[in-house]
Amino acid sequence: MSGFYVPTKIYTGESAFENLKNYPIHNVCIICDPFVAKAGMIKKPLGVLESMGATCHIFSDITPDPSTDLVSKGVSWILEKKPDTVMAMGGGSAIDAAKAISYMYQKINGVEKPLCIVAPTTSGTGSEVTSFAVITDSKTHAKYPIVDDKLLPCIAMLDPTLVRSVPPAVTADTGMDVLVHAIEANVSTAATDFSDALAEKAIRLVRDYLPRVYRQGEDMEAREHMHNASCLAGIAFNHASLGICHSIAHVLGARFGIPHGRANAIVLPYVIEYNAHMYEKHFQTDNRAAKIYAHIGIIINPGTYVGPQAVRNLTIAINKLKKDLDIPMTLRETGVDEKKFMDMVPEMAEIAIQDKCTATNPRTITKPQMVELMKRIYNGR
Repeated sequence: MSGFYVPTKIYTGESAFENLKNYPIHNVCIICDPFVAKAGMIKKPLGVLESMGATCHIFSDITPDPSTDLVSKGVSWILEKKPDTVMAMGGGSAIDAAKAISYMYQKINGVEKPLCIVAPTTSGTGSEVTSFAVITDSKTHAKYPIVDDKLLPCIAMLDPTLVRSVPPAVTADTGMDVLVHAIEANVSTAATDFSDALAEKAIRLVRDYLPRVYRQGEDMEAREHMHNASCLAGIAFNHASLGICHSIAHVLGARFGIPHGRANAIVLPYVIEYNAHMYEKHFQTDNRAAKIYAHIGIIINPGTYVGPQAVRNLTIAINKLKKDLDIPMTLRETGVDEKKFMDMVPEMAEIAIQDKCTATNPRTITKPQMVELMKRIYNGR
């Protein structure tokens, strides 16, 4: 048996924050990245909250790939404030940090879960509707996903004006993250008809709107649809989980500082080929993953493709999209030192296999296979 539920209330549109007035908010801790605080994005929710008479505290010491040390610092801060509400504003790092800080606050203080509100300022992570938070160990630099329903936000504010000024490179990286979330959720061993419906819709939205918003950031129609696509894909993978594309991207980000969405985009075509058995001499689409990839390939690039060619069509379409978005095809192209990478491959392969996302990958993978796959990702085919 399986279940499907979306406990997070989702408000969309440029007036989304007005819905805060429907909640008894008195003492709120706002956790955001420095850019959000300095750029004035925070003024929109602050105006609404202050009109309600709420007391607002701001923590903006967020850094990329939030560490255990950062979470500890945030927990010490929130323990002093004792909020009834926690609001996260920013990209994936700020949201993951806020979710982890709120989570630890509940554990340490033994309090009920504060009202958790998330307002994403990038269209990519889907973290506003997931029970995941990825935190980096300050000592080992390994990334660890925390998974608990207590991490699920109560409210998501999808205000497209918050992503209007996102730079093209970030738009590309986060947009590809949406695509990877949707595709991995679609082929996950835990996928259902419900998660598939959301994942496929997210794929169609990325197909139609990511190239548009990359070329013209002021295209608010495209911005809104990509913001919605991110949320849809987030709901899909929150129920179906992900696969080894994310497992590998996690370790690449931790070891080499490659932005998460970009790492996912680089890795994706190679993982598709592995999962669909395209390395095998007599490749046929008689396995579940290959059939799903073939279907996705037709969604992204409609045509009269069948069988193995439909899967190849998917990898070709993804690589074309990456080229249009100026995203590297291989790790070598990112400037990662070859000797350093190859020396670290055995250890990274082990870490990737142990990643929680690997459990729902549609094809099992051994350490030798992971090593070979990682080398292929570095060098290309």
